[in-house]
Amino acid sequence: MTDERSQLRTTFNQVALLYDQVRPGYPEALFDDVVSLSEITPDGRILEIGCGTGQATVPFARRGYRILCIELGENLATVAQKNLAAYPQVEVRNIAFEDWVTQENAFDLVISATAFHWLDPSIAYKKTALALTSEGAIALFWNEHVHSDASNGFFEEVQELYRRLAPELVKDDKPLPREHEVSSKTDEIQQTNLFAEVVYRSYRWDATYNSASYLNLLNTYSGHLNLDRITKARFFYAIAELINTKFNGQITKGYLTTLYVAHLL
Repeated sequence: MTDERSQLRTTFNQVALLYDQVRPGYPEALFDDVVSLSEITPDGRILEIGCGTGQATVPFARRGYRILCIELGENLATVAQKNLAAYPQVEVRNIAFEDWVTQENAFDLVISATAFHWLDPSIAYKKTALALTSEGAIALFWNEHVHSDASNGFFEEVQELYRRLAPELVKDDKPLPREHEVSSKTDEIQQTNLFAEVVYRSYRWDATYNSASYLNLLNTYSGHLNLDRITKARFFYAIAELINTKFNGQITKGYLTTLYVAHLL
């Protein structure tokens, strides 16, 4: 992992409370599908990699599962512990997954929500496989930003602000992907030769933001957090002005939640 990437994956810890408040969660149907597709029994044990503040943990905790959560960020782990205080069968450990001493053959399901891509895949998949029982499964899921007709062109217009005021955040000028254009993780999982056939599910939904809530959301993204103070102030002011003057103070962002489930070979 490069030094820059290593630094970026720790930035969320700076804004743990804000992250907990504004980051989008996951559709309830996803959790039902994870349980069904993984075939985890009611007394099964789950390992979660990168639990953040526990947004994806709570739905499994409510279902009664025993869960060990691994979280790199100290502040994120503290918030997660508070959010999960009502579930004594859940433990949160503040440690990098790479440094965690693997409990071999101990878990029936390993989950990771919008976090697995921060890990070195050559390490993460092997370590995950070691942690699973012989009948165990992995479930990886992400929230992806996709095109929504309800956005009324906001994300196309805001790209001009990125190019002019924060060009370091511009990766390419490609339009937002449609649902069928989102990159698949299936090949990456299957090419490890550690897991059987990958089952894919997706869930399409929209979220609405006013200018303040949208800027709060941006303030939880690693690249935006790393902007210098003056650049961020000018950039965020321009985005708020665009939302308030041209989009009547409200925008809609499209999400596609993608889920990949596979059993251990």
